[in-house]
Amino acid sequence: MGGKILVLGHRGYSAKYPENTLLAFKKAIEAGADGVELDVWLTKDGEVVVIHDETVDRTSNGSGRVKEMTLEELKGLDFGNGERIPTLEEVFEALPREAIINVEIKDADAVERTAEIVRAHSPERVVVSSFHLDALEKYRKLDPETRIGILIDREETIAKLPELMPRVSPWSINAPIDALAILGVEKTVGALQMVKKAGLKVLLWPLNEELYYQNDNLIRLGGLFDGVIANDVERMISYLSSLGLR
Repeated sequence: MGGKILVLGHRGYSAKYPENTLLAFKKAIEAGADGVELDVWLTKDGEVVVIHDETVDRTSNGSGRVKEMTLEELKGLDFGNGERIPTLEEVFEALPREAIINVEIKDADAVERTAEIVRAHSPERVVVSSFHLDALEKYRKLDPETRIGILIDREETIAKLPELMPRVSPWSINAPIDALAILGVEKTVGALQMVKKAGLKVLLWPLNEELYYQNDNLIRLGGLFDGVIANDVERMISYLSSLGLR
């Protein structure tokens, strides 16, 4: 992972293609992304599948909880444009070896199987992240090498970082660009400066993607982030290029 600002497709190229599908992942790489961000859950029969929500209701033509369905049942659903739900293994096999894969663990029960799959498929290109801090601690015990990103969605997590860091040995802090609107510029900059002084990378992710492009926000955070996770891959690459960051 070099000096330029990394761009990861958020659930693939989700601005234009069905999120968390092989199509969205491949299109993100074709559009110039350095890699993709995706979410994983464990199925009823112990397979790791790529989907954001606890249920299939929003993203497919079916309904039900992922953990209560078998892989075969899930594969019978249409996730948009005829796309089927991918397994984590299928994503590794579909993308070029140089593509970064940020695996966000949504389901703590998926930790062990995810660790097995990552170890078997070029772990050097993986960042494992989660909001579930206990899941990250468990993952680190199973896998001492793969990069871990601590996902931040609340101020309290920042306060826990000093005690978490020795237990998780994170590579990055994955912080929301929305912190600028919620915490304010000064507080956000201070938090990211603390993270960078600790020698960690910073990956930005969006609740509201437009905040990347408003109020010179990325210029304000210049030097304090190493990558961005974006729905619209081409727009982000073009914007970063205009700032001299690609």
